Amino acid sequence: MVTIPPPRHGATLPTMLFPTPPDKLCDAGGRPYFLGDCGLTLEAWRALTRDPDPVVRAYWIGAAMRKAKPDDTLTLLDWDAIHEAWPRLRLGRKRAFWSWLRERVGHAA
Repeated sequence: MVTIPPPRHGATLPTMLFPTPPDKLCDAGGRPYFLGDCGLTLEAWRALTRDPDPVVRAYWIGAAMRKAKPDDTLTLLDWDAIHEAWPRLRLGRKRAFWSWLRERVGHAA
């Protein structure tokens, strides 16, 4: 269990997350469950989420937001990274959920 900071602007949102345990997040090769289709390790994915190119960052941040459990996404990424990438994120059906959650924590949707 991970504690996250309270939401901004008086919004109400539970401040407890229940991410996947570290020993279950990745397979024996270090590949997280949400990137099973591409073979990247968690460390390689983290590096791509910090890439200098904002399009590259958005692509890999979006991969977690589309495929990982929200609790895992919020453990692996911070709201500033999500907010910065937001205009470039391709989230498909997940956009409505993430828009709602961003609103709840005080980011404009």
